[in-house]
Amino acid sequence: MPVVSESPEDRQAREDRDKKNDASQLKLLMVFHYVLSGLSVVGLGFLFLHYKFLDMMMSNPEMWAESNQGPPPDTFLEMFIYFYIVMGFMMIVFAAANALSARFIQTRRHRMYSLIIAGLDCLMFPFGTALGVFTLIVLLRDSVESIYSPSAES
Repeated sequence: MPVVSESPEDRQAREDRDKKNDASQLKLLMVFHYVLSGLSVVGLGFLFLHYKFLDMMMSNPEMWAESNQGPPPDTFLEMFIYFYIVMGFMMIVFAAANALSARFIQTRRHRMYSLIIAGLDCLMFPFGTALGVFTLIVLLRDSVESIYSPSAES
């Protein structure tokens, strides 16, 4: 089978099409990083509601009136307070990290930072996993790597 070489016009048209696709996909990644950041902030609200519900349940004497064992010890809720603090801190950090990654994708800077955040996003099942995998696929493409300026890498 003979090898068909690509004409310069065809090659230029393909490169232009690839650049448009890369720009479009990077814009989508930026938007979805902002969305995941917003979902992390919304998650803080659910975490607060969960705490209030648990506190209300544990401190309500009527809830434990018919129980043979009585209410759990006060240290039980205190232990959960540390859990809520750690989870809230992690949600804030992930929200800020994703917002910053979205900004870096928008300005085509700090590609390595966005790659690291994409890897960490894979821990946030299911939306973060999907976003992290697609971010890794797009940012590891040679055509996308060439878009990022080498002087802005860090």
